[in-house]
Amino acid sequence: MRRTGWQPFLYLAPAGVLLLAFSIYPLLHAFDMSLQTEWLKESQHYVGLRNYTTLLASRDFWNALDVSVWYVLGTVPATLVLGFLLANLLFQKLRGLGLYRTIYFLPYVTSTVAAAMVWRWVLAPGHRGVANTVLGWFGCGPIGWYNEPRGVFALVADGLGVHLPAWAAGPSLALVTVILFGIWHALGFCVVIFLAGLSALPREVYEAAEVDGAGSWQKLRHITLPLLSPTLYFLAIISTIRAFQTFNEFFVLTSEQCTGSTQSLTMLIFNQCYNEFHYGTATAAAVVLFAIMLALTALQMRVVGRRVYY
Repeated sequence: MRRTGWQPFLYLAPAGVLLLAFSIYPLLHAFDMSLQTEWLKESQHYVGLRNYTTLLASRDFWNALDVSVWYVLGTVPATLVLGFLLANLLFQKLRGLGLYRTIYFLPYVTSTVAAAMVWRWVLAPGHRGVANTVLGWFGCGPIGWYNEPRGVFALVADGLGVHLPAWAAGPSLALVTVILFGIWHALGFCVVIFLAGLSALPREVYEAAEVDGAGSWQKLRHITLPLLSPTLYFLAIISTIRAFQTFNEFFVLTSEQCTGSTQSLTMLIFNQCYNEFHYGTATAAAVVLFAIMLALTALQMRVVGRRVYY
C-alpha cells in the first residue's frame, strides 16, 4: 500500500486552522468559562459545576426548555410536511412556476428582524393591528396574539365553557404566534431543498411504475418518499438544530406581558448574560443547549438514519 505523504495535510491545513480557531477553540473556551464565576470580574475563580447545578435547579431554565421544546415540536414537523406538499405542487408543470417558487422562497431570504417587525405590526393587540381589524369585520373580538400569555388549549376550552388544569393549558398564544412566524419564515428553505431532491429522482422509475398500473398514492408512498428519504433526513436534522437556536423571532415578538411564556433557551442565555450579568450561568446554559442539540442529532442519526434509503 502506498504511504500517504504530507501534501494532503498541507491542503487541509487552512480549513483545519479555521475550524480550530472559530469552532473548536470557542467551544472549549465556553466550557471553561462555564466553570468559573463572573468571568469579566477581577475576582473570577473556578467553581466547578456550581453554575450547572444552579442552572438545573432554576425554574426559569425548565420553563425555557419547555418553551424551546414546544417551538421545535410546533415548527419542525409542520415545516417539513408543508414544505413537501408545496414542493410537490411546484414540481408540476404550471404556468408562472418560477414566480410561485420565488414567492415561497422570498420570506427565507428576508431579514428575520424586518419580517418579525412586520408581523408585530400586523398582529398588534387591540384594534390597531391589521389581523384584529379583519377579524372585527366578521364580528370577532380582538385577540392578544403575542400579548396573550394563556395557553391555546385553555383559551379554546374557556370558549367552550370547559376548565382545563394548568398542565393541559398548552403553549401560550404568544408562543403559537412565534411558531407560526417560524413556520412561515423557514418554509421557503424546505421547499427549495425538496424541489432539488425531487428533481434528482429518476424518471424511469416512475415510468416503470405507471406501466405496472401504479396510481398517484402508490408512487408517492413506494417511490417518492423512499427515494426522498435522504432529503427528509437532512432537513429534519437541520430544522431541529435551527429551531433550538432561534433567537430573533423570540426577541422581536416577545412582549413584557409574555416574557415567561416565550422565553426560550436562547432568550434565557441572552437575559442571563446581558440583563442579569450572570455570565457563568449564561455560558453554562449555552453548553447545556449545545449538549441537547448534540444528543438529539445523534439520536436522529441512530434511529432515523437507519431508515434512510440511498
